Amino acid sequence: MTAALPRPPVRLSAEVADALASGGPVVALESTLLAHGLPRPDNRSAADDVEAAVRAGGAVPATIAVLDGVPHVGLTAAQVDRVCADPDLAKLGVRDLPVAAALGLSGATTVSSTALLAERAGIAVFATGGLGGVHRQSIDTFDESADLTALSRTSLAVVCAGVKSILDVPATLERLESLSVTVVGYRTRTFPGFYVADSGHGLDWSVEDPGQAAAVLAARRRLAPGAVVVANPLPVDEQLDPDLHDRVIAGALAAADAAGVRGKEVTPFVLDHLHRASDGATLAVNVRLVLRNAELAGAIAAALAALPA
Repeated sequence: MTAALPRPPVRLSAEVADALASGGPVVALESTLLAHGLPRPDNRSAADDVEAAVRAGGAVPATIAVLDGVPHVGLTAAQVDRVCADPDLAKLGVRDLPVAAALGLSGATTVSSTALLAERAGIAVFATGGLGGVHRQSIDTFDESADLTALSRTSLAVVCAGVKSILDVPATLERLESLSVTVVGYRTRTFPGFYVADSGHGLDWSVEDPGQAAAVLAARRRLAPGAVVVANPLPVDEQLDPDLHDRVIAGALAAADAAGVRGKEVTPFVLDHLHRASDGATLAVNVRLVLRNAELAGAIAAALAALPA
């Protein structure tokens, strides 16, 4: 019989380690949002605000990043400073983690790698802005985010505002179904459209409170590996104006195509274009939805911790 390979070390902050040891609620947070999704210096204050939102929901935040080859689950203030300030910080998906570990490199974690490292650490709930998914024109480019397959292999709840508006939403929902990823709307049967409350695509299931979301995750973990996506739409009065949304998305995608941007560079390019084209409106909405997702994730983690063992 072949011996099991050793698992790479995951370094927990003292607060996260204490919470996990006592069975307390913890919420994982990605760091790509900070390093690549929000402009400097706004990203640093947003980092504190997101962690505070998790605490407001009743849980301990655990921002995840790889520093000098070591995955860190829970960052100190100085480490958050480093993630937010370094313009050359790599963007690390699951496939990139071995390279960073072997070569002692640093990078921000995406949804896929954050989910992997969160599960490795024993964290059951993860908050992000929007998932990656199937890109438009994927029939020609085969461009699909590694987030989707990662979620099929990790058993945690992921609170998000749907998938980023630049993606092919119906194709992404089809792939999530094919991968047997559970998707529930939070107080809605409509899949949210990230910057807008309604993507125009329906959902089969919804939950009405954090306790129901926690119960669905607990049941999923008893049945089979795989994530539960909790799709949490912005209130209509907080969404981006739908007409502005459609206009700036079309312009951003056209600009990316004209510039020849491909692969993992598409999302940061388009997000930057959206920010400039909307005079900062998309950035404000992005921050609002991340804060709402973080607080809901905190409440779900607290409800999960309160379930009978």
